[in-house]
Amino acid sequence: MNYLLPKGTFDILPEQPAEDAWCTSDRWQYLESVIRKTAQDYGFKEIRTPIFEKTELFIRGVGESSDIVTKEMYTFLDRGERSMTLRPEGTAPVMRAFVEHHMQSSGSVHKLFYIGPMFRYERPQAGRYRQHHQFGAEAVGIGGAQQDVEVIDLLCELYRRLGLKDLTVMVNSIGNADSRTTFLEALRTYLEPHFSQLSPESQNRFSKNILRILDSKDSGDQKILENAPSILDMLDVEAKEHFANVCKSLESLGITYQINPKLVRGLDYYNKTVFEITSTALGSQNSIGGGGRYDGLISTFGGPELPACGFGAGLERILQTMLKQNVPIPPPPHPFVFLIGMGEAACEFCFKLLASLRRENIPAEMDLAGRKVQAGLQRASSLKAHYCIVVGEQELEGGIVQLKNMETRESVSAPLSNLVSILKEKYGL
Repeated sequence: MNYLLPKGTFDILPEQPAEDAWCTSDRWQYLESVIRKTAQDYGFKEIRTPIFEKTELFIRGVGESSDIVTKEMYTFLDRGERSMTLRPEGTAPVMRAFVEHHMQSSGSVHKLFYIGPMFRYERPQAGRYRQHHQFGAEAVGIGGAQQDVEVIDLLCELYRRLGLKDLTVMVNSIGNADSRTTFLEALRTYLEPHFSQLSPESQNRFSKNILRILDSKDSGDQKILENAPSILDMLDVEAKEHFANVCKSLESLGITYQINPKLVRGLDYYNKTVFEITSTALGSQNSIGGGGRYDGLISTFGGPELPACGFGAGLERILQTMLKQNVPIPPPPHPFVFLIGMGEAACEFCFKLLASLRRENIPAEMDLAGRKVQAGLQRASSLKAHYCIVVGEQELEGGIVQLKNMETRESVSAPLSNLVSILKEKYGL
């Protein structure tokens, strides 16, 4: 077959082999339902933005020197010769929508969330795909430390509701503009004598975005960085107080955390608080969510100067972590009753009954192929139907059917004239 999946993408199917069980549609639906309920419990409202935007939005918002812009974006010219990019992350589009629709005029605080696909051209590996899906939350309007902690707590609560365990919450402050300038000068002075020993990627970052060297996974770079200056030692009074309040609020909520001075995140718009949540179940690609504060980003898009913070979490990594930790997941939905019609008249009756049950909000299925009873029962069993009803000429003439419990194999008689009411009662309606 010539028409195969593009590299770095995947299909979400109703059923998958055991090794790809995270990629079944019922598990995705379950995860998305828990995400929506958790976000709404925290007062966040859903926003949906286009899958592609003007390229300059991401260059301006994410940062010209970031890995996303320099190496990972899917960019194309449309028929009007305009440069468009499949969205690589969700914050910049949400902030564009916020400014374009003058959302600040409808209130001083805005809490938004989104679920959707993102696109990055990178080497596919476990937990990293060229099309991946993110849950993101953005809180606009409050600059205090408790707002930072609310979004961290939202993500921690989501993982708690999903049943994840053995997670690590890491936090850091990369300060405001003044303290970051002081730190970058100190970092450059420290790294200059070691420049030739740095990895090629870090050598490139040295001139473009030296802060990102702290994020290097190269063992040689990490060895050099062991004695590097810490940004926490160079925070000004305001940034230091903000970070102290973040830590204090985390402790007040009982959230265990680690301070990681080398945590910087990969996007240029962050300032002050940054955080990341990791799992030991995923190997090297261990991050399952992270974010931070990005005061000033809205104003770069022509909007007001407003504080904001948020996060992004990859759905693929969450589902894979759930699978590796054997987290219980509710079974997929299945029919409450399965109908088998024997003969033309019985099939016609069952088809009408099928529609009646569904209109009463009772999940129902039917063997439309008109096969023998045994084949129909096997189909009912494979669908894990609670009850099965076989209708033939004898049942139509006598007005009585047998309601078979597929688990206990017990059967009870039920009149056709009152069948819908009986099933409604058994279903709890």
